[in-house]
Amino acid sequence: MTLRKKNLLCPSGDGKARPIEFKDTPEKYSRMNYRNILPLIAVALLAACGNQPQGGQTEIETPVSVKELKRSSISKLINTTGTALATYSVELNAEMSGYYNLQTNPSTGKPFKLGDVVRKGQLIIRLEDKEYENGIALESRKLSLEIAEQEQSKQKALYEKGGVTLSEMRNTEVRVTNARYDLENAMLNLEKMSVKAPFDGVIVSLPHYTPQSRVSQGSPMVGLMSYSNMYMEINLPESAIGYVQANQPVHITHYTLLQDTLKGVISELSPAISTETRTFKGKILIDNSQLKLRPGMFVKADIVVDRADSAIVIPKEVIISRRNRKFVYVVERNTAILRDIQTGLEDEENVEVTQGLNENDNLIIRGYETLRENSRVKVLK
Repeated sequence: MTLRKKNLLCPSGDGKARPIEFKDTPEKYSRMNYRNILPLIAVALLAACGNQPQGGQTEIETPVSVKELKRSSISKLINTTGTALATYSVELNAEMSGYYNLQTNPSTGKPFKLGDVVRKGQLIIRLEDKEYENGIALESRKLSLEIAEQEQSKQKALYEKGGVTLSEMRNTEVRVTNARYDLENAMLNLEKMSVKAPFDGVIVSLPHYTPQSRVSQGSPMVGLMSYSNMYMEINLPESAIGYVQANQPVHITHYTLLQDTLKGVISELSPAISTETRTFKGKILIDNSQLKLRPGMFVKADIVVDRADSAIVIPKEVIISRRNRKFVYVVERNTAILRDIQTGLEDEENVEVTQGLNENDNLIIRGYETLRENSRVKVLK
């Protein structure tokens, strides 16, 4: 029987097939009995494949991102919300009836309008009523005071020479005093026709009246606010009463000012707890010198009740908690090492680590979810 020559392949450890080499030719095996040839071929295959080295199984490296730990500060915060209000706010009404005259703003050369800045004592609106002004008789009262003062000087000179009695001289003093009061009252009554700013501020309301139209007493004239300093009233939970104290710093934020944090301070606290809401009242003063906040804005206040200035701070999200145990992963020589930690102060995103981590440790911040202790990792740049 003749055995036809074929190429025999054997699988190798790298997944590729390789040919088996025979030292003897197939013609040699053709002279042998067929039943004897098959076992020989099987033995040759096993021997050839068994002598080849098999590739060892390589552990997969998990890609991770790390953060080198540095010391920083962290604060314990108590959060609350409220409405920011202007420290000074007033609505001025007409004290007397008269004809309406809106004044010119000297800074712009145009009539006052909403948003204009005014100074204390600046005239904004003037009401005119000749009949009322004549009734005040301001000039007449000035003359009366002048005459009374001249009479008083004359009586003093006569009294020094013995020409009048003390009682006569004192009577002239009474007339001078009454004349002065009359003049002051007349000037006060005349001032009621002028609407002036009682403090430095901004015009926030200015009802429209037709020039020279007559407005009645009590009509709204102008609204003013000064909000370079603001305040907000707050209600804090009963659980915070042991933490919040007067003069503690406060961070003020608003959703329209994402990049800006204003400074505030706790100015007042009530010691009483409301039986209905289980809260206590407080007041925060806000520094708004750059006028970033506007009166009436709903703001968030973060009260700083404790602070650590040199601490190991990590994101809350990387902490794994199991059975009252907290741990994180760090990288050492491309290996994930498990570290049990103890925590301290925390804010909304970060937490202070008091034990378990050191400065310059490489904390795994991404890819830690599937890790096990001593897992091989590949640090991504």
